[in-house]
Amino acid sequence: MQRLGTGIGWRPEIADAVERMPDVDWVEVVSENLCPGHLPESLLRLRARGVTVVPHGVSLGLGGAERPDEGRLTALAERARVLGAPLVTEHIAFVRAGGALTASPRLEAGHLLPVPRTRDALDVLCENVRVAQDALPVPLAVENIAALLSWPGEDLTEGQFLYELADRTGVRLLIDVANLHTNHVNQGEDPARALAELPLEALAYVHVAGGFERDGVWHDSHAHPVPEPVLDILTDLASRVTPPGVLLERDENFPELGELERELAAIGKAVELGRTVAAAHPRRAAADPGTPPAPATPAAQTPAAEPAGYGAVGAESAEDGTAGAEPAGGGTVRAGTAGTAGTEAIGAESAGTEAIGAESVGAELPGTEAARQRLGLAQTALLSALVAGTPAPEGFDRGRLAVQARALASKRADVVARIAPELPVILGAGYRPAFLAHAQGHPMGGGYRQDAMEFAASLLLAGRPEDAEARRALRAWWLERSGPAPRSSRPAVRAARAARRVLLRR
Repeated sequence: MQRLGTGIGWRPEIADAVERMPDVDWVEVVSENLCPGHLPESLLRLRARGVTVVPHGVSLGLGGAERPDEGRLTALAERARVLGAPLVTEHIAFVRAGGALTASPRLEAGHLLPVPRTRDALDVLCENVRVAQDALPVPLAVENIAALLSWPGEDLTEGQFLYELADRTGVRLLIDVANLHTNHVNQGEDPARALAELPLEALAYVHVAGGFERDGVWHDSHAHPVPEPVLDILTDLASRVTPPGVLLERDENFPELGELERELAAIGKAVELGRTVAAAHPRRAAADPGTPPAPATPAAQTPAAEPAGYGAVGAESAEDGTAGAEPAGGGTVRAGTAGTAGTEAIGAESAGTEAIGAESVGAELPGTEAARQRLGLAQTALLSALVAGTPAPEGFDRGRLAVQARALASKRADVVARIAPELPVILGAGYRPAFLAHAQGHPMGGGYRQDAMEFAASLLLAGRPEDAEARRALRAWWLERSGPAPRSSRPAVRAARAARRVLLRR
């Protein structure tokens, strides 16, 4: 695998700072934020001086029940070619559910959600990864994600799940040590055990990021300094294998250049410390990378140990500020983290799908189709509970579901504010409470741009905002962007056409 060195996530807000960092060897950019024919001048200058650029996708949903969308794969491949990238990366997550596979309305998460570590999910994920590998011109690496909740009845630990995925597909792994810390705090999972079970010879590179703890829940915000426990996990990893590359992610609350450089220096010291440990204990470093994991034990029966050196981090008072991306074609998410594709909007009352645990579901379907249907039903039930207020599926922690639901709504509000910055200006301090109230009854069925339009239309049809001048400004904003509605039977288009007729009469 190509040695990448020290990297940082390229974002427009810190583009100038990144260009002034002499020790940055490579950058990672959210693929869905790029237009291949109009690359940012900053990225062009970085490439001209030999800095490697890696596209990081957030919208494929490789862990979802459906096969990867051809359009998204084509877009990711195009960006890899334009950037001359040595590889591309994506997430082990699902970002949408419902649709034809489950005969239910399409739902979009607007963020990366965890895949159950079950045999069904692993079979589907392996096939989806192979489809993606066949469509991409360069190797694919997949990233473990942070989770606020866990699935009941899982068969495998995270390390076992990732080991089997890499073993069956040959896919590279992007290991996010901050996400291992998140899952330690939120799920009681042992980062040391996960690292010991991973096929570290498949390591492509490493992500490092900050977050915050609130009410006993760790939020992977990418908006705070990297804490010591995350650096400790990085040191542990570097004591087992030399990482081909290590990258700092920062998506919000961007600091000055000096602070970014100090964070990169701390990351470098953590890696060097790991090498020192490896030199002092060569047997451990040599044994771990290729050691197969222990036989799978149902996760529910495996007690979580408290690993030495991974202490709790003090809570910070902050909002979950994970960054989002608007994918090509009107998608969402990111997580991620993340982005999803546009489909018809639906109301909360029609979004529910009951959790089905019967193993007979889809039993007569060929290949992975039975597993896809079972996984699709389970993911739709979970996502519906998170975004549409339907009952929680059996076995889930309702408190954690509530935390995840609030995080998803908060992310929607943040990303809509970024892609439609006029809305917070027009609505002022009332934007956020109004959007969160809207989100409770209106699950996202399409991308964030559609979400912004539907939010504005719902306010106007309700005669809001109360201030007449703000209402006129919002109406002008909506009409300017809505345009003539095309002929279609899709409910979302029919609703948009009807809303436009009403608003034009006002």
